[in-house]
Amino acid sequence: MVNPTSQPAEDVVVHGVDVRHNTQCAHWHSDRDIIAIRHKCCGDYYACISCHEALAKHPPTCWPKSERDSVPVVLCGHCRRQLTISEYLSSGNACPGCQSAFNPGCALHYDLYFEM
Repeated sequence: MVNPTSQPAEDVVVHGVDVRHNTQCAHWHSDRDIIAIRHKCCGDYYACISCHEALAKHPPTCWPKSERDSVPVVLCGHCRRQLTISEYLSSGNACPGCQSAFNPGCALHYDLYFEM
């Protein structure tokens, strides 16, 4: 059986402020700011927590540790691969599918998205 997280998700909608196809937004737009995160509270992908705060009509909720391997919640903006939290955290700041670099500074915000 094929791991669903390894399949490109071309039809995934990424919400945010001035979001580009590669998931960069008005808040974060370096060459490495190319992930979107599905929020536990609503199931929607947002380019960043600031985009969620600006557009969602509810507070964000963190993904519990118990769901790190079961649900794809991180989207690579380059190849559209969906990753579980465990896959993302162990990625070495690069997409395991296309090898595009992720921003290592995102680690400073993990606690906003994931139970640590």
